[in-house]
Formats: sequence, C-alpha cells, structure tokens
Amino acid sequence: MRMMRAYSDVYLGDVVENQGKLFDYVANTYPDKDTEDFINAYMTSKTRQSIDQAKAYVNTMDAKELWEYFKETEHYSLKQGKAMEGFIPNWIGEFYAYYQWYYNIPSAEVNQKILDK
Repeated sequence: MRMMRAYSDVYLGDVVENQGKLFDYVANTYPDKDTEDFINAYMTSKTRQSIDQAKAYVNTMDAKELWEYFKETEHYSLKQGKAMEGFIPNWIGEFYAYYQWYYNIPSAEVNQKILDK
C-alpha cells in the first residue's frame, strides 16, 4: 500500500527547490536580519499552509514571488539579527519541504518537531 503524500509529486520538485531558494534568498539578501525567525514565521504561516494544501496558485510561485506574497499575506517584516550563512538556509528549506510532503503533515508541525529537538 502506498502512503498518501501531501500533494501530487508533480509539484514536489518545484516546491522543494523554491523553498530552498526562498530561504537562501532571504539569508543572502538581508545579512543583518534573523533568518531563523523568518523560517519559523514562514513554516507556520498561511502561505506555507496553502502549499501544504496543494493550492496551485502558491505552489507554482518562484522564490521571489513567494517572498513578496508571504510579506503581503502575513504582514511580515524581518527582525534584526544574524542571517544564516553558506548552504544551510537552502538545505533547511529543501529538507523541510520534502519532509512535509513525504509524511503529509502540516508544515507548522514539521517546524515544531525541529524546535522540540
């Protein structure tokens, strides 16, 4: 028996790649802002929930479109702090997206599992 995934694997590659690029974009574009706070806010947001629910409009956005949509939808502004460096933001973004899809759990729950560790 095949496990039910969060959404069609047709979207998977793009969602995983775009979330990695989104986290990387924020970290590299705003080196004096708290990347970790952004990731926590994003993973528990309505924007990410729309992706969890396979809403095509959001699932097909690229990283910069997602960033703009997230800021507008969530009324989010970055907090002062230190950005993550190197490949870490991209890796976290891709890992979180794949984990959410594979286990078919809400992104907010993925985030909480990580924070609880």
